[in-house]
Order: sequence, then C-alpha cells, then structure tokens
Amino acid sequence: MKRVLFFKPLILVTTIALAFNSCQNDDDAIQRISKEEVIKNYTEIVHANYLNAYNDAVALKTAITNFTATPSQTLFNEAKMAWQTARESYGTTEAFRFIDGPIDDENGPESLLNAWPLDENFIDYVDGAPTAGIINNTATYPTLSKSLLESLNEDGGEKNISVGYHAIEFLLWGQDLTAPSANLPGQRPYTDFVDGGTGANQDRRREYLNICADLLTDHLSYLVNQWKPNATYRNYFLNLDQDVALKKIFTGAIVLVYSELAIERVNVALYNQDQEDEHSCFSDNTHRDIRLNLQGVINVYQGDYGTISGVSLENLVRESNFNLANEVNEAIVDAKQKTNATLIPFDMAIQDGPTSIEGAKVKAAVEAMQLMGSNLNAAAQSLGITID
Repeated sequence: MKRVLFFKPLILVTTIALAFNSCQNDDDAIQRISKEEVIKNYTEIVHANYLNAYNDAVALKTAITNFTATPSQTLFNEAKMAWQTARESYGTTEAFRFIDGPIDDENGPESLLNAWPLDENFIDYVDGAPTAGIINNTATYPTLSKSLLESLNEDGGEKNISVGYHAIEFLLWGQDLTAPSANLPGQRPYTDFVDGGTGANQDRRREYLNICADLLTDHLSYLVNQWKPNATYRNYFLNLDQDVALKKIFTGAIVLVYSELAIERVNVALYNQDQEDEHSCFSDNTHRDIRLNLQGVINVYQGDYGTISGVSLENLVRESNFNLANEVNEAIVDAKQKTNATLIPFDMAIQDGPTSIEGAKVKAAVEAMQLMGSNLNAAAQSLGITID
C-alpha cells in the first residue's frame, strides 16, 4: 500500500510533464544547447590557438637570432625546424578568417603573415638573377627596417610579398630548384648568411631575416590581444546577436574548406602541376599546411582545441537534425582520410596532374573537402543560418 502511495505523485508529475510537452510546438521547445556557450567556447579556442602561434613564433625568432648571431649549419637547421613548428600552430588558425575579424578586416595583418604565392626575386637573389631583390638593392633601400618592409609588402603586385611566414621560409630554404622526384626542398646554403660566404650582402640578409621574425611576433601579438578575455574585439563578438555570431563562425569554416583550401590551395596546384602554386613550396611543407587547415575547420565545428572542449556547432546541429549531424561527421572522416591518403611531399602528389594515380587521390581529397563544406552549409541552414 505504501509503495502505491509513494509512486502516485511521481506518476502524476510525469503525466503532467508529458502532456505539457506534447502541447508545445517546435518554436516553443526548450533549447538544451546554449548558443551563448557555443560562441563563448569558440572565442576560447581562437584565443588559445593564436596564443600558441605567437609562442611558437617567439621560439622561431629566438632560433633565428641565435643563427644570425653565429651562423652554422646546426643553428640553420634549428631555425628551419622552428619555422616548421610555428607553421603547426598557425595552420589551424586559418579557420578564423573570412569573417571580417581582426585577422583580415581592413586593418588586419593577414597579408603580412601568410600571403602567398611569393615572387622570390622581390626579396633576394634567384637562379639567373644574382643581384635581384630588396636585400641586394642597396641603392634604393640603403637602410632596412620594419616599417620599410611592411610598406613594401604587395607593393606593385600581390605576389610582391616582403614579410611573413613565407618570406622567412624563402630566406631559410631558398628556391626549390630540384625536380619533385628528388624529394628535396630548397637547398639554400647557410653560408648565404656568413660574411664572405656565398651570395652577396650577407649582413643585409641576416638583418632582413631578423626583421621578418620580429614582425611575425608583432602581428601575432596583435591577434592575441584582440581575442584575449575582456579584449575589445572579443567583447564585441560575444555581444553580437547570437545568430550573427554563429553565422561568422560557420562562414570562416565553410569558406576555408570549400573554397580557399580545396580550390585555391590544392586544386589550382594540381591542375597547374606547378611547385610555385604550393602554399609552402620552398620547404616542401605544403602537405602539413593542407592537413592543418582542414583540422582547423574540424576544431571550429567540434568545439575542441588542445585542452579546450566545450559545447559546439556540432552539438547545436545534432539537437536540430540528428541525421544531418551524422552526415557532417561522416564527411569530416572522409575528408581527413582522403587528405591523409595523398602523397607526401605535395609536389610529388601533383607532378603528373589529376589523371595520374597520385593526382586522382588529390582530386578525391578536393571533392571530399567540398562535400564537407556543403554539409557544413546544410548544417548552418538547419539552424536557420544562411551563408552568403
């Protein structure tokens, strides 16, 4: 008898709750996933990722300072390794672009950080032109400085890149003049930086490299400060209309994976079969750029980065459309698998074009990236968000 009396209130409450829920329409349904928390988690990821990129750039600057102070093959190799490490943390930040944010608004430093392709002879000597470049033009540019090199970036053409990751890359590796089959990056000798060594103006080359490293940390520090807790831009972003903020988050991810990465960075190089179209053509690091860019999109969608793991776009989509969420995840897995199946280094994967065995793998990766982007677009639409 007591057992019956004990359960009656619970049965009554449950019945009322079910009846109440059955009377609700979809518009009145209680949202279990907080858009506010999704947006907040995104800002945490952006800040943490830029902070890691800044710290790695500081380590790169230190390695370059050590090398230019007393050039040696060992310190040259360490500077190169530090550049590769710095690319690891920066690569995933590309998913924060294309939203008119601090990286690429009208005052953003994007073109001073990661612009490419780079016309090598704008900076230094190249094969067949031993006196080319800013470094060797002592008459026009007698004094090198941060302000000068910044002002020259993209001066007279978008390939006239004077600073950033790829300027440093070129200075460390030099032109990649070997055939893809040789599986070698650029072979610049460290003696290009030794007084009386190879090349001319070794002192200016050292100075130029140090300035570029210094500028890299300046620009990344700016981004860290824009996204840190209580910063002006971060507060602005957190106070946007929630759907506007979510649209920006989706847009950065979709534009990168569907267009910038799949087409500009991979497909163009595949069809042109030209090493110059590779993102990191001097160091043969393009395969890492591609994989990191893709991972950056996944980080944004899944709400994970390093030790950060919070409510995400994926959670919102799963709540809105369970089957679509599964389709997005399947597309993510497929894009990663097909990208990881492409030959390393990238110039070997593209050397025989899209109809070759290796080229077909690259083409499949491109198609998988675009399918992933299309699925992300459908996911946004499921939340009532239209991507332009």
